[in-house]
Amino acid sequence: MTLTIDGTRTARAVRARVAADAARLAAAGTVPGLATILVGDDPASAVYVAAKRRAVRAAGIRDLHRHLPATATREEVAAVVDGFAADPAASGILLQLPLPPHLSAADLIDRIPVAKDVDGLTTGSAGRLARGVPGLRPCTPSGIVALLDAEGIELAGACVAVVGWGELVGRPLAQLLLHRGATVTVAHAATADLPAATRAADIVVVAAGVQGLIGPEHITPGATVIDVGIHRTPEGLRGDARTAELGGVAGRITPVPGGVGPMTIAMLLANTVHAAAHAAKLNPHDAAARRPAEATP
Repeated sequence: MTLTIDGTRTARAVRARVAADAARLAAAGTVPGLATILVGDDPASAVYVAAKRRAVRAAGIRDLHRHLPATATREEVAAVVDGFAADPAASGILLQLPLPPHLSAADLIDRIPVAKDVDGLTTGSAGRLARGVPGLRPCTPSGIVALLDAEGIELAGACVAVVGWGELVGRPLAQLLLHRGATVTVAHAATADLPAATRAADIVVVAAGVQGLIGPEHITPGATVIDVGIHRTPEGLRGDARTAELGGVAGRITPVPGGVGPMTIAMLLANTVHAAAHAAKLNPHDAAARRPAEATP
């Protein structure tokens, strides 16, 4: 029997802990704040940012937001990023992607101070992750690790196949898993024999952006499947895994929706509170203790 990994339930527990930590910080005189920057009118981006802002307010985090037109210049967007970088009320800064095509995402993201990089996407944050130095980690990869931990799935010594090597999920996730003692195989579009790369894995994480890519031929019986993909179809949302076909083969699997997605927002909130605590030299779990907080999920 295949068990469903309930990301919504685990995310709810994370968000409850974050709200409690935010309240402790506020009582100690530090109110965490998240600055979100939306450029343009992409409908999906607007929905995502609205969901993040609702979650921020529900957690007791200050909601700071700027919406710029799609015609905004690099200098105009940079000025907003720099303004939040200098604003002590903004514990974290999130520049919603994708940006309009005339803007360089990498250039603008790297203007975000590492200490406020709650998306974990700056070059500095990537370097900290690669070196194993404490810092803010990308939300979806850290959410996946938190989900596996909540399920009691041991990572030390586990064989994990990560399908997809993008900078948002695949590459940082591989680093996080390596730091936890897993043996990691990273597969991608150029992998000649994908089933051979995944069948030996205890855990398969698919973040390739290809609907229905992973099926029973890719999975050893009993393996855990984490599906990061999300695709809108006439039948509803679907992932990168053929979930129905994996029933009875996979030991555990995340649904789409309700799996990884809720964890991404939960970890964004956790990063924001950690960033606020680190800036105030407080421990978010005990705001009365005047000691530095390590900003790792």
